Amino acid sequence: MKSPSAGTVAAVQNRVVRAAAHVRAAALSVVLAGVALFGLAVALHAFPGSAAAQQEFDMLTAHDVFDLEYAADPQFSPDGARIVFVRRWADVNTDRRWSNLWIMNRNGSDQRPLTTGKRQDSWPRWSPDGTRLLYLSDAGGADGGAGGSGSAPPQLHVRWMDSGHTTRLTDLPHGPRVPSWSPDGTTIAFSAFVPASGPQLIAMPEPPPGAEWAEPARVIDELVHRFDGAGDLEHGYTHVFVMPASGGTPRQITSGDFHHGGYVGRAGGGRPVWSADGESVLISANRHPDWELENRNTEVYEVALDGGIRALTDRKGPDGGVVASPDGRWIAYAGFDDRYQGYQVTGLWVANRDGTEARAVAAQLDRSVSGLAWSPDSERLYFSYADHGNTKIAYVEPGRSDGAADEVHVVASNLGGTGSAYGGGSFSVGPRGTVAYTYSTPSVLSEVAVARGGGSREGGSRVLTAINEDVLSHKTLGEVEEIRWPSSHDGREMQGWIIKPPGFDPSRRYPLILEIHGGPFANYGDRFDVEKQAMASAGYVVLYPNPRGSTSYGEEFGNLIHHVYPENDYYDLDSGVDAVLERGYVDPERLFITGGSGGGVLSSWTIGKTDRYKAAAVLYPVINWYSFAVSSDIPITVAKYWFRAMPWEDPDHYMSRSPISLVGHVTTPTMVMTGVEDYRTPMSESDQYYQALKLRGVEATLVKVPGEPHGIRVRPSHFMQKIMYILGWFERYRTGVS
Repeated sequence: MKSPSAGTVAAVQNRVVRAAAHVRAAALSVVLAGVALFGLAVALHAFPGSAAAQQEFDMLTAHDVFDLEYAADPQFSPDGARIVFVRRWADVNTDRRWSNLWIMNRNGSDQRPLTTGKRQDSWPRWSPDGTRLLYLSDAGGADGGAGGSGSAPPQLHVRWMDSGHTTRLTDLPHGPRVPSWSPDGTTIAFSAFVPASGPQLIAMPEPPPGAEWAEPARVIDELVHRFDGAGDLEHGYTHVFVMPASGGTPRQITSGDFHHGGYVGRAGGGRPVWSADGESVLISANRHPDWELENRNTEVYEVALDGGIRALTDRKGPDGGVVASPDGRWIAYAGFDDRYQGYQVTGLWVANRDGTEARAVAAQLDRSVSGLAWSPDSERLYFSYADHGNTKIAYVEPGRSDGAADEVHVVASNLGGTGSAYGGGSFSVGPRGTVAYTYSTPSVLSEVAVARGGGSREGGSRVLTAINEDVLSHKTLGEVEEIRWPSSHDGREMQGWIIKPPGFDPSRRYPLILEIHGGPFANYGDRFDVEKQAMASAGYVVLYPNPRGSTSYGEEFGNLIHHVYPENDYYDLDSGVDAVLERGYVDPERLFITGGSGGGVLSSWTIGKTDRYKAAAVLYPVINWYSFAVSSDIPITVAKYWFRAMPWEDPDHYMSRSPISLVGHVTTPTMVMTGVEDYRTPMSESDQYYQALKLRGVEATLVKVPGEPHGIRVRPSHFMQKIMYILGWFERYRTGVS
């Protein structure tokens, strides 16, 4: 693992702030005792039947979930001398994920914590003069002391960097979100949820003194009334507030029955961004009367501090992620003209400060952009985009008049760091075109790196941290290799990656796991993936492909599944398995398939098409598109973008694309696994599939994970169990010696 000397110091400090890790072995034995099903202990071995191989390699397994850490949200100080970042970790005793703030010099030296303990610290933002740090934290007490509750909403805190004194600024029942400093550092803007009474249909009498009546009924009149990861949503709206940076009472500056600044599950999004003169803030919101049914139709609004509001954009479609140039000349935002397609590339737009003369920039890129940020001198506009499974940071110079305003300059590659082959990551821009960003490769989990702008090579990047060196430096990881193949459907080239078992021997024949991504409009890439490395450590070759419909290949490729998903992507996946088989080191009699969300759709669809797989693990799937459209937390996306009509208007189309329609052909032993609190692909979808399989006499098991939303990653032990149950189920049907 790439590990500069500065990061070595951080690796030692890692255990100082995580004393609970000293009791890891004892506590883990208790955690694992409850999941010893399907011979799971066997599944954790790299090569069953080969004790010598097990002793030779120290490999990454599900047991390591509690030891891995993640760097996030690196933020340059205004003078570029220091970087603050979020360091996320898991605690084996509380079975929860926590995060603290760390600081270091721009060269990676003097790494040390700013906050410690079991807290949720996030969103660090420097004051314009660099003397203070604003952040969100659930730390208790008005003095900002340690001791986060893990359940109370994070509040605004400010730290004076010279003295280390910290104070809490807010005490809001729902907590503030995504705050930002005014240009002069005197005021803070943020969004926050404001509850409302909701519909009142009856007037109940008061209970008599001492009576204990049941909890009252809940009346709902919103389209989206519960959301994955949030549960039941309260009545109310998100509004923008401002308050003195020295403390005081927040003042609401937006009004109306609309969401401003975003709220989970509702229209709108993004943080309030100050204008250069400090007289107003810019937000993205949907204030149209039909905002519930046209929830993507957001605009950029200017909100004056006296509460006046006006739209700066007016097209049909999303306009968001707005950023204002420091010199006050321009605004930039991301969006597209909505055509109700399943996938539409989110383009980069620049307009005058008042919203006039809007123009697309770098339109030839044909990739969705995000994370917009201006350079301090307003000459460059930075953004990120994924290309063929690799996320890059780039910039354009929109003010150039020599015809080069659309030229895209790549600054860095390998933006990531979520511990998954999915995209993600964040960056900030410092003086002189330097960016700090979260870095991930197949062998580097999640670190902070810096790169200087202006180049087209990644060679200018330097990794500053090594927060996982203590865990990964002595692990033998599975080797990752890119693979491309033509689809048997139409000959289009597909891309994917293979992870080989540690100690791979090409003369042997290994079992294979086909692991399919969700979305469906998402992409896998050359990023570190904890789950897939654990699969490889269990002795499997792992193939994770990007079939048609995946992002990072342009709009035409993404829309190959528009109104026909799942369908021809099945052939892309099948051809990928054949391409790996042609290499000679995979046993065609020991093929396995799994995937979550959209990957659950495709894995259940695939076993309805073929019996070539020995076993399947179908995770949080969509099984019946009709029921999904009217029970999921994204009904508009499904009915208006993924299908050509409402379910009751075209039921045959919904059923023809539903895996439940193929259940009569399934013979593959199947495990179905879903979080009980999954509102994206509700448990009812998994129940349908499991019970249909049982009615047919197919070997099937249903695993329900309590308290988990979509993805099963909230509690570390549940994430561990997810990996172990997949491997344990496959181990049941894995025969022969690898």
